[in-house]
Amino acid sequence: QVQLVESGGGLVQAGDSLRLSCAASGRSFSNYNMGWFRQAPGKEREKVAAISWTGSGTYYADFVKGRFTISRDKAKNTVYLQMNSLKPEDTALYYCAADTILFRSLVAFQDPGYWGQGTQVTVSS
Repeated sequence: QVQLVESGGGLVQAGDSLRLSCAASGRSFSNYNMGWFRQAPGKEREKVAAISWTGSGTYYADFVKGRFTISRDKAKNTVYLQMNSLKPEDTALYYCAADTILFRSLVAFQDPGYWGQGTQVTVSS
């Protein structure tokens, strides 16, 4: 059974940093794109960042560019999201997601087939 388990969320102040981790089990995602999405109360879920199966390609939403960094450790089957200079508007439930199509282009990674349960990030002003 495939599982994506997020950790690292919490309550921080504006300007602080957090590092989210997503540990995958049940299969290797070495050859699959992975990413992070978030959903704030009353809003639709949005894509935050993604990393290609090669590890060399990345995508960032405009609202996190320059502040967030996605990375992956294939040996650990884990993907990370380093979040710096956090803002109150970053408050959301953050979900880890993984692709279901082998070797797919990162551009096409819009519909993850696997999702974690989410980790809450709350940023106070």
